[in-house]
Amino acid sequence: MNILLTGFEPFGGEAINPSWEIARALQGQVIAGATVQTRCLPTSFGGAPAALAQALAQVRPALVICLGQASGRTEISIERVAVNLIDARIADNAGERPQDVPVRADAPAAYFSTLPIKAMRNGLRAAGHPAGLSLSAGAFVCNQVFFELQHQLAGQAVKSGFIHIPALPEQAARSLPTVASMSLAAQVDAIKLAIAIAWTGEEELASAAPDEGAPVA
Repeated sequence: MNILLTGFEPFGGEAINPSWEIARALQGQVIAGATVQTRCLPTSFGGAPAALAQALAQVRPALVICLGQASGRTEISIERVAVNLIDARIADNAGERPQDVPVRADAPAAYFSTLPIKAMRNGLRAAGHPAGLSLSAGAFVCNQVFFELQHQLAGQAVKSGFIHIPALPEQAARSLPTVASMSLAAQVDAIKLAIAIAWTGEEELASAAPDEGAPVA
């Protein structure tokens, strides 16, 4: 049984993207009897959907988690919903900056994650990892990939969703003003645990904790 874990190449002038560094650190690891297979997606509106479709076809996963960097986030942000909108604040790595267009013209307005998101959040917090649920995956390539993932797997018995992660300390040190950060080792540990909780199929846990994370553009 395979788990697909994706990250993105660096973008926005950065030399590193923690989403891919986390993914490749977990490549080949066996979690609860399943093997993690990783792929690096291009940070481009034109290239990411095809790369995701190819990864799904090659890996044939029973669980998919896509990761993306959201500088300014203070915690592991488990996304709840992908919206059918592209509205790029900056250009992608191909120089494209589409605005106010749908991800897919013939698709629903939104898709929800099919991961056990509250169980994941609660499990991460119980283990000492800052974690929360987010109602906005933005309108850049991360949201596009999240939407494409849920669209391509709609109706299939494959759990899937998206997690935004904070910047690394070395990225925060170069940012003015300085943004929140989390070490790579801590992020790897958190995502490994999130995968384990998602894979075991733990049921949703009722909680009064806040669900909203900081939105991203």
